[in-house]
Amino acid sequence: MTALSNEIAVRLRRVLEPEAVITDPVRLRTYECDGLTYHRATPGVVVLPETAEQIAEVVKICNEYGVPFVARGSGTGLSGGALPRSDGVLIVTSRMRRVLEIDIEGRRAVVEPGVTNLAITEAVRDQGYYYAPDPSSQQICSIGGNVAENSGGAHCLKYGFTVNHVEACEIVTPDGDLVWLDRMDAGYDLLGTFIGSEGTLGVTTKIVVRLSRAPETVTTILAAFESIEQGGEAVSAIIAAGIVPAAIEMMDALAIEAAEAAVACAYPAGAGAVLIVELDGPEPEVAHQFARIERICSGAFELRVAADPAERAAVWKGRKSAFAAVGRISPAYIVQDGVVPRTSLPRVLAGIDELSREHGIRVANVFHAGDGNLHPLVLFDDAEAGAGERAETVSGKILDLCIEHGGSITGEHGVGVDKSRYMPKMFTDDDLDTMQLVRCAFDPRNLSNPGKVFPTPRLCGEVPGVRKGVHPLVESGKAEQF
Repeated sequence: MTALSNEIAVRLRRVLEPEAVITDPVRLRTYECDGLTYHRATPGVVVLPETAEQIAEVVKICNEYGVPFVARGSGTGLSGGALPRSDGVLIVTSRMRRVLEIDIEGRRAVVEPGVTNLAITEAVRDQGYYYAPDPSSQQICSIGGNVAENSGGAHCLKYGFTVNHVEACEIVTPDGDLVWLDRMDAGYDLLGTFIGSEGTLGVTTKIVVRLSRAPETVTTILAAFESIEQGGEAVSAIIAAGIVPAAIEMMDALAIEAAEAAVACAYPAGAGAVLIVELDGPEPEVAHQFARIERICSGAFELRVAADPAERAAVWKGRKSAFAAVGRISPAYIVQDGVVPRTSLPRVLAGIDELSREHGIRVANVFHAGDGNLHPLVLFDDAEAGAGERAETVSGKILDLCIEHGGSITGEHGVGVDKSRYMPKMFTDDDLDTMQLVRCAFDPRNLSNPGKVFPTPRLCGEVPGVRKGVHPLVESGKAEQF
């Protein structure tokens, strides 16, 4: 530890229980990355607060010393958004796991940021309600992290992302104040600005989430096609017919192979692609939609319908395990995340296949087909010379494809540190400067999760478009020039 970090640790132990301040080098390494393991940094100090007030005090101490801080939930992120700073404090919210209030009449719940996504549904399921956003990692990902990344999930096609299901947040601002941001606040939508800001505008300490009534009927369909092109045509036809399923997911042959090896999901043998379509709502409506989808998917060589909740869970098991499953068929892999218009899906998938063949790198495709949110898994052997570099090239070119076809470099995994270099491909310098002015309004000292989202962060007070000179905080030794 440096003298400065040692001094800060002493101060932090006056605010938190001594055992909640971690400085041991071995224990610190537990927190050196999130789900994106190839970006690593050992944090200077880790704190495990139990209350919002403790987080506020930690942030005030960081401000006093000009030390950066990063918030972390369960560490399941896939863009390096929770990558710590070796010269900073990592605020881990895993001990803040209380469901503080359930208001069924008002259809809302108040939870702490460390509560897992699925835990909300489990708390209200017996009363006929659930929390709609459902990332694949919902069993372990935290609501605080979901807010930071504006997470979605398989059912975001019909129900939207986290921002559509959060009514209010209590946050600690970058200067250490505790404030509430509410959907009903007058003026600018500060809550909407905060959700998806990836921890750059402060730390979430309480979240008011909207609860949804459980649907009367749920029908889950598994359709197996000989090729991914046939599956894509079925998706286009479903959407063109004006049907809005709760979810439309697709996996190609390589992703199916991985899921089969990992969880024995028993998808139809020989499928070039499987389509999972889930319908929910009133029974007559679901029955009518199912009849139409059955006709649309007549090109499938096998069509299964889950008979009960257990079969429904079995259908989803392969899809939900897809990211981790590829570890069974590849020593290493990169999880990519991009979005394209649905009409561009066939061309983009063909482009991904061409990149795969050109570079000798396998790509398994798993995606939210209904809204064009792609999650290509770029597979490689990290023991093979040059394979990692080729995989990185393919991964980057997939994002180029998304941009070329009018899409985005991220749908729900965030920009973090991993994709910041691609931001100038989507946005002009003026665009990026405007975004950074918003950040500076919240965090003028650039201490809250610095080095994320923006490729070349502008120091607050610097003239937009001009990046030179030394910020006064840097000159005084109170902060680094990031």
